[in-house]
Amino acid sequence: MERKTVQAWYEIYDDSDGVLFPFTHVSLMRSRRCLCLGQFSHRMRKLARMRFAASSLSAVMVTCMRLRSVVRVTSRALSNAVEGQRQVAAATDEDPGARRTFAEVQKERQEQAKHTVLINCPPNVNEKKFLKYLSQHGQIASHFFYESYGTHAVVEFLDKESIESLRSGTSLPTVENECSLPFKSRLFTLKSESASGNVPVLSHRQSALPINELIQKLCKAQNIEEQAYALLEMHQLTDESIRLRFLVSSLVKDIAAAYFPEATVNPYGSTVNSFGKLGCDLDLFLDLDDIQKRSAVKTTGPFTTEYLTKRVPSARVATQRILSVIGECIDNFGPGCTGVQKILNARCPLVRFSHQPAGLQCDLTSDNRIALRSSELLYIYGSCDHRLRALVFTLRCWARVHGITSAIPGAWITNFSLTMMILFFLQKRSPSVIPTLDQLKGLAGKEDKHIIDGHDCSFVSNLNTIKPTQNSEALNVLLGDFFEFYGNFDFSKNCIDIRKGKEQNKPEVSPLYIQNPFEQTLNVSKNVNQSQLDRFVALARESAWIMQEQSSHPVQKENAAWGLGTLLLPSVFQGIGKIKKKRKRGPASDRIKSLLDSLKTNGKAR
Repeated sequence: MERKTVQAWYEIYDDSDGVLFPFTHVSLMRSRRCLCLGQFSHRMRKLARMRFAASSLSAVMVTCMRLRSVVRVTSRALSNAVEGQRQVAAATDEDPGARRTFAEVQKERQEQAKHTVLINCPPNVNEKKFLKYLSQHGQIASHFFYESYGTHAVVEFLDKESIESLRSGTSLPTVENECSLPFKSRLFTLKSESASGNVPVLSHRQSALPINELIQKLCKAQNIEEQAYALLEMHQLTDESIRLRFLVSSLVKDIAAAYFPEATVNPYGSTVNSFGKLGCDLDLFLDLDDIQKRSAVKTTGPFTTEYLTKRVPSARVATQRILSVIGECIDNFGPGCTGVQKILNARCPLVRFSHQPAGLQCDLTSDNRIALRSSELLYIYGSCDHRLRALVFTLRCWARVHGITSAIPGAWITNFSLTMMILFFLQKRSPSVIPTLDQLKGLAGKEDKHIIDGHDCSFVSNLNTIKPTQNSEALNVLLGDFFEFYGNFDFSKNCIDIRKGKEQNKPEVSPLYIQNPFEQTLNVSKNVNQSQLDRFVALARESAWIMQEQSSHPVQKENAAWGLGTLLLPSVFQGIGKIKKKRKRGPASDRIKSLLDSLKTNGKAR
């Protein structure tokens, strides 16, 4: 038997529908009897295998992407792939040692970004010639291509010196009737007249699938749980997308370094909290705290020195001044940065811009440290139980399709508020699926103590100290019960509090009150009005009815929507909405029972 193990990027394709699942590494073992595909976790500690019998090898084609790899699978292998993802996630839950802390993940990503460049390539670039050319400057650790205003390549070198070598051989562009600003970033343009190839490079998708394509793919799954994990795989940020986002963060840091060489720029929010969707905005935090820490070095002798600096009335004014200057730099010198807006009078001042080469909308702030802790908290929860992320992605998709959430600011429920509601629901299960914030705080060590602006933001960072849940409920059960739970929740009296994991009396008159986990006097859903809350409750009740009806009369056809596919069809809810007007309002469970009874009666009559 010949055994060959390689590290490469690859994807699984369905013969008719294109990309299904992106993976990171592949281990190939060739023999006469079987072909094994292995997917490693990020640190390659866990290995899941899919086996194909020798008789079915004609339906499978495997090569390495560095050798123009393609992996094709039959539709039967689709369910095996999703099940493999679920098993890997479950195995990680059982083995906390395989999970890394938030800080460890961020540090690794930031180091990768320092070694990475972004290159605008000519159309149909020849990949072999492209890599051969760049290899003159140093060994390439990884690379991938994507489309955004043309073909771009993200290339990571093993050594930072390789980037300096590439820079030394790069010239400023010369354009007639225009002048180039001599700001030399790590964003390059590759010019070539003879390095085009006949085969287009494999381009990695950076946006989520349209809803109609998503529903078609979900209909090929075997059950609702498999649908949820398939939706997670198709919507979550890929490794390539995360690498690109950290690279943009690093490029913005290079611009800020002109004024603040010791400052850092870190992504926060969806990019790092494990709940990011393909195409979501990139939130960036300009961190100046390290400058203060590095300046506080004690010296001996009768004298001390301090910098002579400008002074302003308050920290807020300082933040506004700093962001104003950085915004000007991004606007004037940032390659590919367009539509720069300085929104300095907001509660949290920010600079908003579009990074066209990356295809990302970016928000840069400098006074939002609590948001960083919120990102880490969500990362902790996402690592506690593999069902949580699948449930959150499913419900966020459901909410967006039906207009419960919106990309436009307004009276809608936000993704963050919806996630808080999901966390609270899971804390209320018996036994609970995830711990409360107070329980996470009780596990915190000295290194986990964080007081920000007088608010206690402490919680454990070491995932090994969090005990796995004893709750083993199926994902489809949790989904149906979520709708039932909030279809009957008394929003008029109670507020949602993930710190305690219990209903609390509302401290103020507001349709929906979700207590901020850290700034506990704030309501994160204060923007939601009564009509939007009523829509959410009505849709939750109708979705509970659909889940019940689907479980009683399962329909699984590849050419018809079922399960999650039905929940994501607006037309189904419009039809049910008309029925809803004709019947009396009452508890969701009573209405569901009566509707099911009527369905049975009609079935017998036929």
